[in-house]
Amino acid sequence: MKNPDEQGFYGEYGGAFVPEMLYPNVAELQAKYLEILAQADFQQELQQLLHAYAGRPSPLYYSGYLSAKYGGKIYLKREDLNHTGAHKINNALGQILLAARMGKQEIIAETGAGQHGVATATAAALMGMPCKVFMGEVDMARQAPNVARMRMLGAEVVAATSGSRTLKDATNEAIRYWINNPEAYYLIGSVVGPHPYPDLVARLQAVISAELLEQVPAHSGRPLPDKVVACIGGGSNAAGAFYHYIEQPDVQLIAVEAGGKGIASGQSAATSQLGSIGIIHGSRTLLMQDADGQIIEPYSISAGLDYPGIGPMHAHLISSGRAQVYSINDDQALAAGVALSRHEGILPALESAHALAVLPELDIHPDDITVVCLSGRGDKDLQTYLDYLHIND
Repeated sequence: MKNPDEQGFYGEYGGAFVPEMLYPNVAELQAKYLEILAQADFQQELQQLLHAYAGRPSPLYYSGYLSAKYGGKIYLKREDLNHTGAHKINNALGQILLAARMGKQEIIAETGAGQHGVATATAAALMGMPCKVFMGEVDMARQAPNVARMRMLGAEVVAATSGSRTLKDATNEAIRYWINNPEAYYLIGSVVGPHPYPDLVARLQAVISAELLEQVPAHSGRPLPDKVVACIGGGSNAAGAFYHYIEQPDVQLIAVEAGGKGIASGQSAATSQLGSIGIIHGSRTLLMQDADGQIIEPYSISAGLDYPGIGPMHAHLISSGRAQVYSINDDQALAAGVALSRHEGILPALESAHALAVLPELDIHPDDITVVCLSGRGDKDLQTYLDYLHIND
């Protein structure tokens, strides 16, 4: 199922489990989001911005290198070519327009790899709205270029200094701030959190697969791809790439998680394989937790994938068998990112590199059409790549 029920559930996953103090904020959004998204003037303004400002449609690129190496015809959905360098701008523009129509005066957001933070800061600057982005202290250090970009765009970057000081903790801090400042709009960046956020973000990212419905036939002469591949942390790029194919059973949906240093290493973010059902950030989903229900800190070399849960849509797709899930470790992702850079001249984000690295594990037939969602560009990860290659200044 691509949309939840009225209570926000995808099967047994989803819902809105929020403290009483936060309930009015969430209820207001639940009451208004579908009505506003359906308004003709909203859609007209959003489509104009996606086209003229963000640069959509993003191209579908045939990779001769990947196709020769792994078989079939392999295409890259080039979300890295969007303004700000990732798929995150699709959602940020949609939600900023929603916030404006709801009369909100301030934008807050959380970010891990920094791409959502940059996209939110960009959209807030465009709309002339103050913006506060919460980011884990560890992520701020390893994603320093994106911190600089957010500040250049006028956003205040607030360090989360508790816990693992990564995405989970940034989300915690953003929620605390929202409780105390209900006049603000919380612009969540992935298909996580309390209903309606997973559905809202999926609908806004669905532009990815909506374009694929036209691009795949135009490029291949076939109506549908055989496989659609995307990385998942929370899972917004995967939700967008999968959305219009969920009800097409002939299309295999391939979700790729961050295996970190290995699933059995104790340093991983392979939530679907290591997790169990629980509640995190207002949603019932699969998450990494111990026997007492305490969250186990995830690990990935990729700042955008080290989240201890996955979005409820993905939890349902994986649990029901509609999507297949694989885990890719750090070294596999780094090698795949370097290979694409050296053979295609495309430097992918480490998140996207996880999706590329799964290709040798798939059963790709000679006539298969495989689409990989290249969710972002790798400028932010350059130092990590250079360290891997032992290239010094």
